[in-house]
Amino acid sequence: MRASAFLYPWDVVGDPGAPARVAGLGVRQVTLASAYHSTRALTPRHPRHRIVTAEHAAVLYEPGDRWQGRELRPYAAGHWAPGDAYGEAADALAGAGLDVHTWVVLAHNSRMGADHPDTSVVNAYGDRYPWAPCIARPATRAYLVDLAAEAAVRPGARGTELESLGWYGLAHLHAHDKIAGVPLGEAGQYLMSLCFCADCGAGYAARGLAPDDLAAGVRRALEPVWRGEEPAGGWEAVEKLLGAETAAATRAWREETARTLQEEAIAAVRAAAPDGFRVLLHADPVAYHCGANAGVDPEHILSVADGVVVPCTGGAGALKPFDAHRTARTTLAANLTVVSGMGGSPATLAADAAHARTLGADELRLYHAGLASDADLAHVTKALEHLEQPL
Repeated sequence: MRASAFLYPWDVVGDPGAPARVAGLGVRQVTLASAYHSTRALTPRHPRHRIVTAEHAAVLYEPGDRWQGRELRPYAAGHWAPGDAYGEAADALAGAGLDVHTWVVLAHNSRMGADHPDTSVVNAYGDRYPWAPCIARPATRAYLVDLAAEAAVRPGARGTELESLGWYGLAHLHAHDKIAGVPLGEAGQYLMSLCFCADCGAGYAARGLAPDDLAAGVRRALEPVWRGEEPAGGWEAVEKLLGAETAAATRAWREETARTLQEEAIAAVRAAAPDGFRVLLHADPVAYHCGANAGVDPEHILSVADGVVVPCTGGAGALKPFDAHRTARTTLAANLTVVSGMGGSPATLAADAAHARTLGADELRLYHAGLASDADLAHVTKALEHLEQPL
């Protein structure tokens, strides 16, 4: 199985030994961040630093002329990735014989939400989620489509992986999170992630729902949750809390909004990319789910993208719905965390990869070579020795 390791540019820039060290793991590819959200990251082997604080979402290269005069535009990185940090890291990795693909985080941007509050998801109580741009708003959609094309198609890149190309909701580690006191369950997460901005209100109205009445209904539905009565089940619990017809109408609006954005962004990437450029989406096969792995309809997304990257740490069952709709050109990449301190299991990577292969995976994504300890990386090297990686 072909394997790719996730990296940040700051894992490579300033560390001359990083490219050879990554190649020595046995991977043939690196998925290198070109646009990323705010984070605080460990760099356990870097000769100049141990902690990198990316203070806000940014592009890790110098933004192009297309953004001149536009209100919504990507932020340049600060001291953590100055200039074309992506390009410098990509050149060094390619020099070590590694294929470089871009890693592009899209609808996840707390600074944009702070600077432009009208771009954010607004819940049924009127609370804004600054980390979650509402993907129904025309200006936000235009920004995301152009960002996808620019950040994906960097010089020398062979392909891209698009993360957060869909709805973001409540579930997000934001600053010092204090939201776990009441278990929401899957249904509560959905209801707390519904957006009630003006554009979403118009979308609900077009499907026969009065936005104010819907918001009031969502608040009523959540009252048992706040009392500590976690609703059991997935979509059936949403239907029970909100009513089947109402729930279906909200879902239809949100899924159409996400699906059309995904189509537009992937088309924009393809229009800017050279022949043979692969476009993959970080995806969840449950279409109403929110987050970094966008909820999708497996059949539809595999008719649009070249494949998907599927979260498989703790279980690879999410591969099955995609495998049922694959074609000869489809890539199904199993994303496995190999950082033991972040819940990964690098010691069982070989077995986990073999299991993922039985469920349809033909490639691996290893999260994250820059964050892992030397001991974790030793497990990765040993595991990849036993996995066939065709060119």
